[in-house]
Amino acid sequence: MKTLIKNLRIINDGSDFVGHIVIEGEFINSISDQLPKDISSYNIIEGEGKVAIPGVIDDQVHFREPGLTYKGGIYSESRAAVAGGITSFMEMPNTNPQTTTQDALKQKLEIGAEKSFANYSFYLGATNDNLAEIIKTDPKNVCGIKVFMGASTGNMLVDDEKTLERIFSEAPCLIATHCEDETTIRSNLEKYKSQFGENILPKHHPLIRSEEACYISSSKAIELATKHGSKLHVLHLSTEKEMSLFSSGAIQEKKITAEVCVHHLWFDESYYEKLGNKIRWNPAIKKASDKDALLKALINDKLDVVATDHAPHTIDEKMNAYLNSASGGPLVQHSLIAMLEMANQNKIDLKTVVEKMCHAPAKLFQVNKRGYLKEGYYADIVLVDLQKSQTISSNNILYKCGWSPFEGQSFGSTITHTFINGAMVYNNGEFKEDFRGKALTFDR
Repeated sequence: MKTLIKNLRIINDGSDFVGHIVIEGEFINSISDQLPKDISSYNIIEGEGKVAIPGVIDDQVHFREPGLTYKGGIYSESRAAVAGGITSFMEMPNTNPQTTTQDALKQKLEIGAEKSFANYSFYLGATNDNLAEIIKTDPKNVCGIKVFMGASTGNMLVDDEKTLERIFSEAPCLIATHCEDETTIRSNLEKYKSQFGENILPKHHPLIRSEEACYISSSKAIELATKHGSKLHVLHLSTEKEMSLFSSGAIQEKKITAEVCVHHLWFDESYYEKLGNKIRWNPAIKKASDKDALLKALINDKLDVVATDHAPHTIDEKMNAYLNSASGGPLVQHSLIAMLEMANQNKIDLKTVVEKMCHAPAKLFQVNKRGYLKEGYYADIVLVDLQKSQTISSNNILYKCGWSPFEGQSFGSTITHTFINGAMVYNNGEFKEDFRGKALTFDR
């Protein structure tokens, strides 16, 4: 039986119109401003009062499986993501064991097939000594190679110059980088330890993981990519200064692209007093002027993609004293509604939100038949009620870690339905518990 979602406001590919979507099997059969002639045989969903957009593709998450599942897992975090309108994710390699071999990558794909509500792909992590594994990567089945050019967690810092040269010259697919200069960070940390001892405060985090640390490392990554003609994607940009490194333009015409995360667009250093370590991320949330510059660069197409860097920790791990506090936080359930709230505040256009969260990741990674509402594409569809407000609380948070930096925040929009591969996986708080997503494939 075909499914008809009727009377929707559809925002897609630069258009904003009222129409009807027909789903047949896993795919979109038709999108039209005219209803089918005989709808008696359709499974009908009334969409009046709702906005339809393509499913969000989040190109940077940490779902903590295998090995760190007390914080979160592919089941729990993909479930939260689907409730947040994310239908596909790309997950990072700093798990336990780390995803630095083809065998570890295969094991993660098996976990995804068994447990993930959303569609999935996994990065292969680079180290100083796994070039042979990197070269084996199949670009049609792997989203990218992750390079930590600044140690964030674990021992995945790639700091050997010859290794970096070879990764950038020989990687068979997109290289995604975490850019913070470790030498600068260590020097800054020693300075603050000498001044404050064990009593370093959360507000010092952006001074330790500083603007200069970000700029030095991002500059180096871009220099390497330019030298070798690499396809480079710089993750979670956080400073105004770094925007000088990137150019505006259509994402499909760039070899060097840039991502910004929701927390760097929403929070600034003034929030440390209230939220403390809850908004401690690497790279750090910095000045209000940085936040404003990032939004401007996003609108002007210097920044290409909006993602989350979803990285759950237990609240105990977060609320330790600074030197023992974990960096990262959960965001996938609330990233889309946060961006829609910014649109409601006239900071960004709704079409731009859809472009940066849905279309752009699909174009950048060359994802097969996803990221748009198009006939013949997978029916990854999100319905949003822009008039239904909600307040985030412990009662409605789905992350395994049980907390959010947005607790107490009211948003004007609510995601009501999420369709993945044609199936209604989420419906007003209820999940299709037996559904599992597919491994993403890439047209490379």
